[in-house]
Amino acid sequence: MNLLLLAIAPVFSVILYIYVQDKYEKEPRGLLIANFLFGAIVSVLLVFVIYFFTGRLIPVTDQFSIWQQFIQAFIVVALTEEFSKYVIVKYYTQPKAAFNEPYDGIIYAVMVSMGFACTENIMYVIDGGYQTAIMRAFTAVPAHATFGVLMGYFMGKAKFSNNRLVLNLTGLLLATLFHGAYDFFLFINFIPGISTGAFVSLIIGIVLARKAIKKHQDDSQFKSL
Repeated sequence: MNLLLLAIAPVFSVILYIYVQDKYEKEPRGLLIANFLFGAIVSVLLVFVIYFFTGRLIPVTDQFSIWQQFIQAFIVVALTEEFSKYVIVKYYTQPKAAFNEPYDGIIYAVMVSMGFACTENIMYVIDGGYQTAIMRAFTAVPAHATFGVLMGYFMGKAKFSNNRLVLNLTGLLLATLFHGAYDFFLFINFIPGISTGAFVSLIIGIVLARKAIKKHQDDSQFKSL
């Protein structure tokens, strides 16, 4: 039970933070919960299905190959996971009437991301124990949240733009790039000290995510109401 609590605590801390940042027009809780559950179940299942095929098509034959680890990080893992979140926001949430300001892209993308992170975290923590729980609370969970904010920032803009396709795909691309960079530096840990790059990319992502949140807050049409 303690391990389970440690696994979900950082996830719900992020959710609370993002929810509080929605200062001017709160989203329906039912829709927020639905996005979380879709992320926790549908995204995870979609990732497993895609992994089944990509694992066969793009196998790692040499774990010390930087190129193969690059493909694994950016294509097999990052693009697959971010795409599984993207399709939920794009096809389920973005068309909703409740999605009525740019910040909503951030909050819904983060809810989906945190659903995914919750399922993933529980699996890793149950297998790895307390040390894994503590480490992931300050790395993997904030990373998934950051990727969600970066994706959601552009998906929020897309809802109210004539350039919807480009902005939506920009969000997917940016989340994939940061996710891929984070994983890539961890995957090539056979190079001494290189894993530091993962934390550098995470810090840069967090800084950009905070700016994205503030930008959509400042631009909210509900700010003056």
